[in-house]
Amino acid sequence: MIEQARTGDLTAFAVLVRRHQATAYRVAFLITRSAADADDALQEGLIRAHRALPRFRTGEPFRPWLTTIVANQARNRARSRRRAENLVGRLASVADTRTGEDPETAAIREERRRRVIAGVESLPERFRRAVALRHLLGLTEAETAQALGVAVGTVKSRVARGLHLLRESIGDSDD
Repeated sequence: MIEQARTGDLTAFAVLVRRHQATAYRVAFLITRSAADADDALQEGLIRAHRALPRFRTGEPFRPWLTTIVANQARNRARSRRRAENLVGRLASVADTRTGEDPETAAIREERRRRVIAGVESLPERFRRAVALRHLLGLTEAETAQALGVAVGTVKSRVARGLHLLRESIGDSDD
């Protein structure tokens, strides 16, 4: 079956995938701890495995090879998700360089900053990432689009929707 798949037989590859899909999914889920991320890692892993079939060593077991590829994709997804989730926290931890501020103004500013950070962290991921890249990191719309792998128009709509949700969550109507 592997040799048939290596020669481009998609049906043979599909049979191999069906045999090992459940195991590969479980591996991805154990790594990502998320059904959606595990599904994505499995799909990406299967695509990569199909592309790598010509490099598969004849006589080696298929399941460990496939699950290794899927596990690598799952680790990449989990790492990427953790980076995105920690982005706001890392940005918030950057020291404020303001000086000469009276204590009351500093306390008000700090409380507002905490509310904004909590609000950004509570946004759905697609909005949180767009808002964080665009407004917290100061990337242009084009740079944000490139970083997210989406169109500029998508960035504009995600940022607009994210800011709307943020304003609602922190009860701020003047920003």
